[in-house]
Order: sequence, then structure tokens, then C-alpha cells
Amino acid sequence: MSTAYWCVLVAALMPYVAASIAKAGGERFSNRHPRLWLDRQQGFRARANAAQANSFEAFPFFAAAVIVAHLTAAPQDRIDALAVIFIVARAVYLVCYLADWHWARSVVWLVGLLATLTIFVSGS
Repeated sequence: MSTAYWCVLVAALMPYVAASIAKAGGERFSNRHPRLWLDRQQGFRARANAAQANSFEAFPFFAAAVIVAHLTAAPQDRIDALAVIFIVARAVYLVCYLADWHWARSVVWLVGLLATLTIFVSGS
């Protein structure tokens, strides 16, 4: 299996990392109504929850881009490198979100988006 496909798996799991951070050590976490509980959170927990949502939003395009690149016989080394760039950008994105570094977060979000776009058109 290619590195890019492994990156798809990592990207699929990243929202759960953010969700775990949002819920960990939280006062009176309620699993009966977790979304209501998360909506009431503030600070890093609220930001981790927002990062979780954004990670779920970014995943389909990235996964589709990797599949399209493979189907169009894009150079594997290029797909792999860009997929790793996407994963690193998303990991840094989570750190920036948690630390409330909004400008840096926007920059690394853009890096991830550009990596995904480049993967998508790599087979052209």
C-alpha cells in the first residue's frame, strides 16, 4: 500500500484525536448528549471541537484527491510527498487551533488545501 493511502487512514483518524482532546478531562462530560456538552465548552476544548469539525470537512476532498491521482497514474513519489505534506499541515493546524494562533492556523490550512489541490491535478 502506498504512503498516500496510509495518509488517507491517518487523515480519517485525525478528527478523533481532536475530539478526544476536546473531551479529555472535561468537567462532567455527558455521553448522553455529547454535542450539547461540546457546544457549551470554551477555550481549548471549544477550539479542539472546531478542529474536529474542520478535520472531518477536509477529509473527503483529500481522500478523493488521492484516489483520483492514483486512477490517473500520477507519479507515486509526488502523490506520497504531497500526502505527507497534507498530514503534517493538518497536525500543525490542530496545534495552532489549540494554541489559538489564528494567523498560523490559516496559513497551514492553506498549505493543506494547496497540497490536496495539487494531488488532485497531479495526473493531468
